[in-house]
Amino acid sequence: MRLTPHKYSTIWIATIMFIWAGLTTQAQVEPSWESLNQRGYPQWFQDAKLGIFIHWGLYSVPAYASKEGYGEWFYRGLMQKEPERMRIMSYYADTTLPVFDQYKELTKYWHAELWNPEEWADLFHYAGAKYVVLVTKHHDGYCLWDSKFQPEWNSVASGPKRNIVEELTTVVRDEGLRMGFYYSLPEWSNPRHIWMEDPDDSISNYVDSYIIPQFNELVTRYNPDLIFSDGDWNNTAEQFHSPELISWYYNTVGPDAIVNNRWGNGTKHGFLTPEYSAGIANTEVPWAECRGLGRSFGINRNEDLDNYMTDKELIQHFVELVAHGGGLTLNVGPNADGTIPLIQQERLKSLGRWLAINGQAIYGSQPYEIPCQRKETSAKLPPTETINFDWVRNAPMRDVSTDNFSIMWTGNFYVDEDGTYTFFAAADDSMTVYLSINGAPAFQLLDIGKKISIAKNFAQGPLHKGDSVLIIVFYKEKDLEASASLFCYKDGEKASLLKADWNGEVFWERTYRCFTTKDNNLYIIEFDRPDRDKPLIIRNVPKINTKATFRLLEDWGCDAKLKWKQDKHGTLTIDFSSITQELLNYLENAWVIEVKDYK
Repeated sequence: MRLTPHKYSTIWIATIMFIWAGLTTQAQVEPSWESLNQRGYPQWFQDAKLGIFIHWGLYSVPAYASKEGYGEWFYRGLMQKEPERMRIMSYYADTTLPVFDQYKELTKYWHAELWNPEEWADLFHYAGAKYVVLVTKHHDGYCLWDSKFQPEWNSVASGPKRNIVEELTTVVRDEGLRMGFYYSLPEWSNPRHIWMEDPDDSISNYVDSYIIPQFNELVTRYNPDLIFSDGDWNNTAEQFHSPELISWYYNTVGPDAIVNNRWGNGTKHGFLTPEYSAGIANTEVPWAECRGLGRSFGINRNEDLDNYMTDKELIQHFVELVAHGGGLTLNVGPNADGTIPLIQQERLKSLGRWLAINGQAIYGSQPYEIPCQRKETSAKLPPTETINFDWVRNAPMRDVSTDNFSIMWTGNFYVDEDGTYTFFAAADDSMTVYLSINGAPAFQLLDIGKKISIAKNFAQGPLHKGDSVLIIVFYKEKDLEASASLFCYKDGEKASLLKADWNGEVFWERTYRCFTTKDNNLYIIEFDRPDRDKPLIIRNVPKINTKATFRLLEDWGCDAKLKWKQDKHGTLTIDFSSITQELLNYLENAWVIEVKDYK
C-alpha cells in the first residue's frame, strides 16, 4: 500500500499549536539561536570522546553502493535509475514498478533473525564508547519504531517486526551508555514532500504535519540524550522550525540533552560534525567527526578490504581528533541479519583494548598548547597511464592523510599526428599543469581554481608528429573529497583521458606524536614504538615542572617510571631503558607517557 499523508485538518493545526504553546510556556530555553547558545552544551559529551553510530535499515538488505559510495543511499540510486543499483534491485523486485513499490519489497527480506541487542551493547561498551547514536529513520523514511505517523512503514509493522529503537535504547542504557538518535529531516518516499524531486520551498506542509509531531513522538517516548539531525542542506533552519524544535527538545529532556548542527542553512547552534575528515581545530564548540570503519555508513558488500581502516590507523586517527579538542562518532553498518561484520567487531575490540590501558589520556582530556607534531613525508605512487582519480573520503594510498596532501605527476606524451591539441582538466581542490615541448623551458598551461568542486579550463596549441611533450602536474588537496583528471583531444575530436607514462609522488605531513592534558597531567602519545636503547627526544616543549614524574601507561602492573630531562631550549629527553622490550612490544598502535604534575 502506498503511503498517504495525514489530512492537514483544522484539528491537526490546533494540535500542533497546542504542542508548541503547551511545551514552551515553561521553557527554560527560548526558540532563538541566542538563547540556545547561551544554554551551552553538556559536559558529558565533551568528555565522552567516543560514540558509536549505527546505520541499519532496509538498505542493509541489498547492501550495495559503488566501492566508495554510501550503501544507505540505495533508494536515491533507484530514483536516479543508476544501472548497478537497478541491477542489484532486480534480485528483490520488479524494477519496472515505481521506486517506492520496488523498495517496499525489501521488507520481505529484512528479518534481523540473528539480532541480539544485548550483544551489540556489550560490544560498544567493550570498545570504550560512551554513547550510541542509532539511525531511527534515514532518508528513505522507514522508521525503526512503531511511529503512528508511519503506521505501515516501520520495523514493527514489517521487516523484523521489532521495535529496534526501544529494544536497543533499553540495553544501551543498561550498559551505562548514553543513547542518541539520528533523525533525517527530509524523506525520499513521503508523498507530503519528496526530497530532491519536489521544490525545496514546498516543504512547509510536510514540516508542520509530519516532522513536528513525529519528532515530538520520538523524543517524548524515549528521551534521547542526543539528536543527530541530517538531510538539511536544501532548506533553511527557519523552514524546518529548527530553533523551536531544538529548544522544545532541550526543555523536555533536560540539561544533558545535546544536538548537532545539521538543522538547515543558517543554523547557529549544535556540535560540529565533520564527515570523513582529518578533523578540525575548534575548541569553542564541541565537535566529533562521524565516519565509518570503511567508506560507507550502511553496510556495502561492494567495498574492498583496503577501504577499511586498520587498527593502527583507527587508533591514531582517533587520538589526533581528541588532541585537537574533538571526538569520534564511529559507525558500524550491521548486516541485514543483525550481526555486525567480523572485521568491524575486530576493529572495535582493538580500540577497546587500547582504551582500557590508555583511556585516562583520552576521556575528559583537553588539548595541550601543542596538539601534535608532524613531519613532511612523501611516497611514490604506482605508475599509471592516465590521471583520473576520485578519492571520495579517501587518500591516494595507504597511510597518506585524507586531507591536506599534494601530488606531483610527470608524464611523457608522444605526438603521433599533426594537429591542434586541446587540453582539459578537472580537479578538486586545485591543479596546475606545465608543458615542455622537445626540451624547451616548461610553461604553465592550466591553472585550475581554488576550492572549486569541479573546475574546468582549456588550453590549446599546434603540435607536430614526433614532438615529445613533458607534462608536469601539481595537484593540491585541502579537505574532504579529492579528484584529479587530465584530458586531451585533437582538432575537435571527442575528448579522452591523456595517456602518458605517468609517475607520481605524494607529499603530506605525517603526525607522529600527539599531546593531551587532564587534571594537571600531560599525556605524550607516541605513534612510533619507543626504543629502550635510544632516548626519545622531543623538541620545543613548554617548560615542565622539575618535580614531574614520567611513566608509561600499561596494564602489566609494572613500575614503568621513566628518567627524563629538559634543557633550557625546551628539548625533552626521555629514557626508556628501564622498560623491558617485551612490554614495549606488547603495547601496540600508540604508546602513552603520563607526565604527572607537569605544571
